[in-house]
Amino acid sequence: MTDQTPPASTDVLSAPTAGRVSEEAVWEVLRGVIDPELGSDIVELGMAKGVRIEPDGTVHVTIALTTSGCPLRAEIQRNVRTRVGALAGVTHVKLDWTELDQAGKAAAMERARRNIAERAEQTAVPSSTKVVMVASGKGGVGKSSVTVNLGAALAAMGFTVGIMDADIWGYSVPRMVGLDGRMHAEEQPPEPDGAAAGDKRARIIPNEIPVGDGRLKVVSMGFLVEDEGSALMWRGLVLNRAVQHFLEDVDWEGVDYLLIDMPPGTGDIALSLSQYLPRGEVYVVTTPQPAAQKVAALSAAMAEKVHLPVKG
Repeated sequence: MTDQTPPASTDVLSAPTAGRVSEEAVWEVLRGVIDPELGSDIVELGMAKGVRIEPDGTVHVTIALTTSGCPLRAEIQRNVRTRVGALAGVTHVKLDWTELDQAGKAAAMERARRNIAERAEQTAVPSSTKVVMVASGKGGVGKSSVTVNLGAALAAMGFTVGIMDADIWGYSVPRMVGLDGRMHAEEQPPEPDGAAAGDKRARIIPNEIPVGDGRLKVVSMGFLVEDEGSALMWRGLVLNRAVQHFLEDVDWEGVDYLLIDMPPGTGDIALSLSQYLPRGEVYVVTTPQPAAQKVAALSAAMAEKVHLPVKG
């Protein structure tokens, strides 16, 4: 079936002939059907491919899914039937299913990423900063080493590189870069967006080290605890708050690259980072062992599920 171009959204729908529902009315209600995973309506995502109305009031709607085995198919079907079936003049609703081609899938994912970015929480990370998340399925595969070495290589080229050690339990970046000082906070002038005169905001200043022509700015839980042997037994909500502080309260101004050393696995911190920094790119570190590769694949799948592009 040839794709139809949906009519522009309008508040005034053309009147159907002799009581028949109009195609414009069907397209309009389809704009209210949201793909639960991608967070946009199926018309905007290009998933609603066609509408055909028979003289007896039967409405055929063609829907293209991102995958033929989409687990949300039943929910989309229920919403389409409910919304279209509620229109005056509709006697039956029939759905035809197909699958988006590669270009369609890419366009739908890009739209979903834009929507997430528009809804993302504000952080102190400049919009010009390139965000790279280094992940792994399990510990001990060299994830932190990759993060630190990549940061050092970029700094040697003259860039200012931020390293955020988001592995709250098993932080190792401070030792790798040879830093052990405590982080401190400095009061800075308020943002010029309505703050009261005299108000100041405190920013956590990362620990810095020069590398070549550039600098590394490092933030880690290791700079906040009394000693490296301190055990952290925090629950998910507290862990998320720690990551939130790193993103909202640290002075990341002037950072060209922000490298995030993710905790292993697919837990709360990884999900929170995807919500705060939806523009991030993910690189998954693994070793040749089949077990390590299997859990690395799960980590990559989680990133794709929250619409973060996996680059390597």
